[in-house]
Amino acid sequence: MVEKAKILEAVKTALEKAPKRKFSESIDITINLKNIDMAQPKNRIDETILLPNGTGENVGICVLGKGDIVTQAKDAKVDLILGPEEIERLGGAPREARKIAEQYRFFLAETGVMPQVGRFLGPRLGPRGRMPMPITGGMDIRPIVERLRNSVKIRTKDKTVFSTKVGSTTMKPEQVAENIETIVKRIESVLEQGPLNIRSIYVKTTMGPPVRLV
Repeated sequence: MVEKAKILEAVKTALEKAPKRKFSESIDITINLKNIDMAQPKNRIDETILLPNGTGENVGICVLGKGDIVTQAKDAKVDLILGPEEIERLGGAPREARKIAEQYRFFLAETGVMPQVGRFLGPRLGPRGRMPMPITGGMDIRPIVERLRNSVKIRTKDKTVFSTKVGSTTMKPEQVAENIETIVKRIESVLEQGPLNIRSIYVKTTMGPPVRLV
């Protein structure tokens, strides 16, 4: 495991080297894996990780369904709500469906509309690893939405290199460092050889140069 002091130093260096902008930028890490066969599905990473400090930016969430789940979604101020008619309509509007699949990071769907989601939106959501979390009757989605707003999704498929957002330049370096530590710990925990499967880790702002952490 990388020492937190070393993570914090890398974050501060990345911020110092970043061009000065009048707007907020994302801070990302890129992790390179080694000595692991990603052609084997068991070695692929598919994790939703709750960050202690969030990402500092809005995480798009879409809720699909009708009735109580819509009321809860409105209370939780989710970004997009799609009813059964809209889901079916999007099946004939592939460009719009693709845009929604790319724009929103997490999807929640009432179990009653899951067959429609699979039929009409599955071809857009599935390949991106964004098939909805099924919500059964009686579940309160509000705490789920709040948790997802502070989470990142990591899905490697068959690649040994992947990146994820860890914060923004509006956040304190200590907060970003804590987020990175949380992600690295989680990734190490699902790798067959833990830290030995990590070749390198880089941290950078959107416009800045990468700074090597490992």
